[in-house]
Amino acid sequence: MALSAPSNTTTVSSTGNDNYRFALVSLTSLFFMWGFITCLNDILIPHLKSVFSLSYTEAMLIQFCFFGAYFLVSLPAGNLVKKLGYQKGIVTGLAIASLGCALFYPAADFAVYGLFLAALFVLASGITILQVAANPYVNALGSVETASSRLNLTQAFNALGTTVAPFFGAVLILSVASGATAELSHAQAEADVVKLPYLLLSGMLALLAVIFSKLSLPQIVEHAEPADVSGNITHNGKTSAMQSIHLVLGAIGIFVYVGAEVSIGSFLVSFLGEESIAGLKEADAANYIAYYWGGAMVGRFIGSVVMQKIPAGTVLAFNALMASILVLVAMNTQGAIAMWAILAVGLFNSIMFPTIFSLALRDLGPHTSQGSGILCLAIVGGAIVPLLQGVMADNMGLQPAFILPVICYAFILFYGAKGAKM
Repeated sequence: MALSAPSNTTTVSSTGNDNYRFALVSLTSLFFMWGFITCLNDILIPHLKSVFSLSYTEAMLIQFCFFGAYFLVSLPAGNLVKKLGYQKGIVTGLAIASLGCALFYPAADFAVYGLFLAALFVLASGITILQVAANPYVNALGSVETASSRLNLTQAFNALGTTVAPFFGAVLILSVASGATAELSHAQAEADVVKLPYLLLSGMLALLAVIFSKLSLPQIVEHAEPADVSGNITHNGKTSAMQSIHLVLGAIGIFVYVGAEVSIGSFLVSFLGEESIAGLKEADAANYIAYYWGGAMVGRFIGSVVMQKIPAGTVLAFNALMASILVLVAMNTQGAIAMWAILAVGLFNSIMFPTIFSLALRDLGPHTSQGSGILCLAIVGGAIVPLLQGVMADNMGLQPAFILPVICYAFILFYGAKGAKM
C-alpha cells in the first residue's frame, strides 16, 4: 500500500531543495514545543506532590503515565502516519496534544489527581504521534549521509525547550502556587494554578496544527513503494522493519539512552545534596539542572556541525565512551569533581537520541513509519530504568547505583561502533 499524498503536499524526491529547507525551519518549532512540554513534568511533579500530599511513588506516576503513552501509542501511531502521511500525522499529533493540555482545566476544577494523569496521558499520546511523524520526516529531508546532522540540529531546539521550560514553570506554576488564595481549599487553590499555563500551551499547539495543515510541505516518495503480489509492502526483500537488525538494536539503544538520561536527571538533586558531593539544599541543587540540560542543547548544535565531517556512528561511540567515563568519575570521587562530572554528562548525551534514531531508520524505505513507531515505543526506557536505579540506590547506595547508566552507555558505544552497521 502506497502512502497517499495530502492535497497540499508537494511531491518530490529526497534530493534536497528549497522546499526541504523551509520544511526543516518549520519543524524546529515542533521540536521546541515537545521539549518544553516534556520538561514541564519536572515542575508538575513537585507541584502535584504538594497539592495532593503524594508519596514519591505516587508522584512518579506522572513520569510513568507520560512515558507509558509512548509504549502504548507508538505502534498505532506508526500505522496512522503510514496511512495519513507525515504532514497529516503531525497535524493529528498537535491536535491531540492541544486537547490534552486543555483537559488540565477540568482536572484542576475537580482537583482530582487521576484526572491530571488522564490529561497527561492524552497530551503524551499527541506528543508520541508528533515524534513518530516528525523524526523520520526530518531524517528523510535530504541525503542519507547528513541525516544525523539534520536530526541533531532540530533536536537542539528540543533541548532548548527542555532548558527554558523549568524557568517558565517556576514562574507560572511554583511561584504562583506559593501565593495561592485562602478563599479556596488548599488543593483546589494550588490545582487552579496549572490552568493558565496549560491553556496557553493548548492554544499554541492548536495554532500550530492549523498552520501545519496549511503549509505546502514535500512528500517523501521513497517512503511510498508498491506492495508485492501478496499485499505486503516490500523493500530490499523485507516486508517489515523488524527484519532489519540495525533497527532492532537501535530500539534497544533508544531504550537504554532515554533510561540513562532520565535516571541521571531524576537523581541529580539527591546526588548534589549528598554531603560528600556538594551538600546543596534541594532548591539550590535544582538550579544546577540547567547545566545538565543546557549541555545537551550546546552539544547538539556542535554535533550537527561535526557530523557533516565525521561519520555519525563514530561520533556516537565517542560520546558514549565519554559519558561512561564521566559517570564512573562521579561514582568514584567526591566534592566538585564528582558534581561537575555528572553535570557534564549532559554535553555528551546531546547527540545520542537523534543519532541512534537516524542510524536505526537508515534504508528502511516504506517501513520507515513502522520503524519510527518501534523506536518511539522504546522511549518507555525512561520509565523503567530510573525505577531500577531507584531499587539499586535503596539497596547499595546512591553513588554505586550509577553503574546502571554506565551499562546503558556501554551498549550505545557498541551500537555506534558496530551495531548500526549490521
